[in-house]
Amino acid sequence: MTDIPARRALLQELFAAAVDAARAETCLPPHLPAPADGGRIVLLGAGKAAGAMMQVAERHYRETHGLGPDRLVGLGVTRHGYGRTTELIELIEAGHPVPDRAGLDATRRTLELAAQARPGDHIVVLLSGGGSANWIAPVDGLTLADKQALTRALLRSGATIEQINTVRRHLSRIKGGRLAAARPDGVPMTTLAVSDVPRDEPIAIASGPTVPDPTTLADARALVARYAPDAPENVHRALLDPANETPKPGDPLFSGTRFQIVARPALSLERAADIARARGFEPVLLGDSLEGEAREVAGDHARMARELAAAGRRAVLLSGGELTVTIRGDGHGGPNQEYALALALALDGAPGIAAVAGDTDGTDGGTGSADDPAGALVDETTLARAARSGHDAAAFLERNDSTGFFERLGDLLRPGPTYTNVNDFRAVIIDKAEAGQP
Repeated sequence: MTDIPARRALLQELFAAAVDAARAETCLPPHLPAPADGGRIVLLGAGKAAGAMMQVAERHYRETHGLGPDRLVGLGVTRHGYGRTTELIELIEAGHPVPDRAGLDATRRTLELAAQARPGDHIVVLLSGGGSANWIAPVDGLTLADKQALTRALLRSGATIEQINTVRRHLSRIKGGRLAAARPDGVPMTTLAVSDVPRDEPIAIASGPTVPDPTTLADARALVARYAPDAPENVHRALLDPANETPKPGDPLFSGTRFQIVARPALSLERAADIARARGFEPVLLGDSLEGEAREVAGDHARMARELAAAGRRAVLLSGGELTVTIRGDGHGGPNQEYALALALALDGAPGIAAVAGDTDGTDGGTGSADDPAGALVDETTLARAARSGHDAAAFLERNDSTGFFERLGDLLRPGPTYTNVNDFRAVIIDKAEAGQP
């Protein structure tokens, strides 16, 4: 493979394979619990994959178990633009990453459905990344506007999603195990999740509405003091209220609950690695839980790619995880696009090296629209093409305007909504046929 179009086609194929490995159609049905004799299945879902998960689960219970509207009830909420068609289960689209009124109303109804479960029922919770914004139920004394202001501040601060969710859990009536607490005693609850978080920690997926929370109010206060000290006064007051502490490991309220991950970032990386091998490349897996500033990680990966090129290896660097961007400028873009722009600058046109970085949910930062780009592609011509058009890549990076840069080059990755979410995917191809010189 010695030509740029072929390398770019392979990058697109690797990204598509990573997404396909996490689709609800393939990963969910084997894990759906059977209904009890005469009992109902109560389906509750949230997140970017919730539309597809609810659609697949509804079809499974109708076709495999013959359930009708008397025994199959529920409600799902997903990001705007990520809805799918369902027959019995209502599906609502709501705000992400900043929550909105639709999410607030859907969350209230979700808590009511859990509380109304009857003996013989089985509550099945379908979770994926994005659920933290979709299920929004502020604690007493906190308004939707307060939560929106806090979310915007934390997203701009450089805080990791794990840190943001620690705060969210202590300001919510559904997160941090509180959905499990809402159900009547003795009603079983099974949670099936698509993981988009480092180390696949259950408490971090959609802020853990059905699992115990090991973090504390003190942890949340420290994070707000560090990343959002100007948050609304109601936020600071709520984090001082002992009533807003979350249920902890060992609490008997979690008796009868079960949590299982049905798709995870590691599997998506493995599928991409299989394709790389089949195309004659050596996959080099850097891990599925990378964190850190996007531009700094890009610098590290550029050094690795140059070292592999100098050694004459034909390889693909593969990595997942969720990077962060500390916003200093007034541009647009997410961590994947910023990583790609910083990588292009660090590689400085090194021959035979090309890369893709994209969010597997189909959008990366942006305005919250389902048409936002998922990421971007770069190759050895990226900087030269930009310079010929009068565009300074370093200036775009300084303004955090990676979307603007790649849009001008026509190199944005735009798969549209993927209806799943196993976090970011990055692949850097080193083709020794052209990259053999350091």
